[in-house]
Amino acid sequence: MSNSFVRTAMLAPEPPPAGEKGAGAWIRRNLLATPTDMVLTIVALVFLSWALFHAIDWLFVQAVWTGSDRTFCATTVQGGIQPDGWNGACWAFINAKFDQIIYGGYPIDERWRPTLVGILFVLLLVPMLIPSAPHKGLNAILLFIVLPIVSFVLLYGGFGLEVVETPRWGGLMVTLVLSFVGIAVSFPLGIILALGRRSQMPVIRTVCIIFIEVVRGVPLITVLFMASVMLPLFLPAGWTVDKLLRAIIGVSIFASAYMAEVIRGGLQAIPKGQFEGADSLGLGYWQKMRLIILPQAIKLVIPGIVNTFIGMFKDTSLVSIISMYDLLGIVRFFFTDPNWATAVTPLTGLIFAGFAFWLFCFGMSRYSAFIERHLDTGHKR
Repeated sequence: MSNSFVRTAMLAPEPPPAGEKGAGAWIRRNLLATPTDMVLTIVALVFLSWALFHAIDWLFVQAVWTGSDRTFCATTVQGGIQPDGWNGACWAFINAKFDQIIYGGYPIDERWRPTLVGILFVLLLVPMLIPSAPHKGLNAILLFIVLPIVSFVLLYGGFGLEVVETPRWGGLMVTLVLSFVGIAVSFPLGIILALGRRSQMPVIRTVCIIFIEVVRGVPLITVLFMASVMLPLFLPAGWTVDKLLRAIIGVSIFASAYMAEVIRGGLQAIPKGQFEGADSLGLGYWQKMRLIILPQAIKLVIPGIVNTFIGMFKDTSLVSIISMYDLLGIVRFFFTDPNWATAVTPLTGLIFAGFAFWLFCFGMSRYSAFIERHLDTGHKR
């Protein structure tokens, strides 16, 4: 007769070998796994070290941070005070032009108005972006309905305020105005176009398809040019449309066509059973879309939506074709200032503008990732 033993408790798991965890193990697996990986890693490290050293040296160490004119950012041969062979960023140029880069030609005594608009925008946007913040409906009304009206009065003038014509607007202010209005208009318009393209009504479907395909088939610069130059030709004599409004219409129309295709992709990803389930509950078309279909579709295409927003934010720099000075346009305009004409001024200005664009785009990207994680309640793999 043989004896048997049945274990009543599981053994505790053994820790992984010391050589298979930590930063050292990750480096061996991902960077030094094969001789080819070792060579590529060494070459990449050498290149990055060289590039980073020179970038830090040019941007910070050799940079000029204060100054009143071009002589502070030019060598003695170029008519400046820097020694021959000097090469560094001219942040004194950005410091001298900073207010104009932000506000454009807006009157100095009235710049409290766009500043107040910016503060109100941030105060309303932050709680809108926090999922747990209460009173989302009221917040949306204030942000998308009340704030644009108040902002227009503050920025343009009237009601006792000095009138500031839009040609005097510029810089980051114009970029943010175009982007905010473009996003606020293109998103709902894109949803309507996407639903129209899937409509069972031939006329509505055909109109939406033609609109989307025509707008997507031409460059944004063409849309802006037509909105600025061609549109006034179709208006009655004596009628005119503000140039900023024309740019807003062009950017919004262009973005809405791309947004429509993004939303349509989300609608096509919804299982047929969701539509049938909504129909079985007796919901009407708009109830079905508002309560069942669109929330799921939009959640699925958040990356595409944010990607469209980021593209539109960067594309606002094309308004320079219609003689409007956004952030990039006004920085480039200042390159012609003889008081700051040096060899390093253009590169410094473009780096500053690029960093400003990157900052906003990176913020939108990170918030998109946060919302994806927050809403990731289904469709997991």
